Amino acid sequence: MINGSIRKISAGDADKLQRVLGTFDENVNLIESELGVNLRVDGVTVVITGTEDKVAQASGVIENLLVLAGHGESLGKGRVAYCIELAKEGKASDITKLSSDVVAITSRGKPIKCKTVGQKRYVDGIKQNSVTFGIGPAGTGKTYLAVCLAVQALKQKQVDKIILTRPAVEAGEKLGFLPGDLQTKVDPYLRPLYDALQEMLGLETYTKLMERGSIEIAPLAYMRGRTLSNAFIILDEAQNTTREQMKMFLTRLGDGSKMVITGDVTQIDLPDGKKSGLEHAAQVLANVEDIDIVQLTDKDVVRNPLVMRIVRAYEADGKRRTKLEEQVD
Repeated sequence: MINGSIRKISAGDADKLQRVLGTFDENVNLIESELGVNLRVDGVTVVITGTEDKVAQASGVIENLLVLAGHGESLGKGRVAYCIELAKEGKASDITKLSSDVVAITSRGKPIKCKTVGQKRYVDGIKQNSVTFGIGPAGTGKTYLAVCLAVQALKQKQVDKIILTRPAVEAGEKLGFLPGDLQTKVDPYLRPLYDALQEMLGLETYTKLMERGSIEIAPLAYMRGRTLSNAFIILDEAQNTTREQMKMFLTRLGDGSKMVITGDVTQIDLPDGKKSGLEHAAQVLANVEDIDIVQLTDKDVVRNPLVMRIVRAYEADGKRRTKLEEQVD
């Protein structure tokens, strides 16, 4: 590495600095490997050496992580990896803008905040529009954030009920082969929705609201013929809807309601020849007023940084396959 530039950043506080460095310096190692710089600590000062542009990027990462640490924010590898991605685009300071907005509070008092600029765009879209599509890879918080906002709307009496639904299509299995009645069969596929609701409400409140009918969880087929008014409706795993199912669902929207449709178009489990209703809707509704279509990317993955790399690897493979198919044609 060419040590053409050096910069020193004072943390001012040993505890804050330790949070930025990470357990066993895991954040330091991540910054060094991703940006090609060298970091060393002198007291409460971080000394960065490397090429001028890389040092500038690393400085932006360290400075903004120190701001987050000062606000008591969690600085796991996922958060640090995202800050590095922003720094490469010259937007490292964008991450500190996310720390002030609280989306919701869990039943245990934990504040839920957007962790990426894409998530903030998604949350703002839901708040400002009647219908919002959240399209992106696994781990971007599409379903979880939608449930958080649904619970907030119910608590603030903006809606009378929450309706959560998803198509009964699954990867490699058929519902008919599973034991039990229909509800028993679909429950495993609705588990992420149950888990998010219970975290937000607590088990006791969640159970009471379910019994009262203020929360309804059902397969998409149960939506046919209904008008859904004064409700916050979430359609999860929408990539597995057909065009007909998507149109049916969207036309259920009644007065005082809000819809959020989430899905990942890289994980379509429909039979061959069936076009995803999510892909189709994103195309035909792109310019319709009061509908927002938010595209989340691998940069918005907030799980382990490895998930981001896995998503990118599959995207690169998909592009290679598409290119080869075009050459064959």
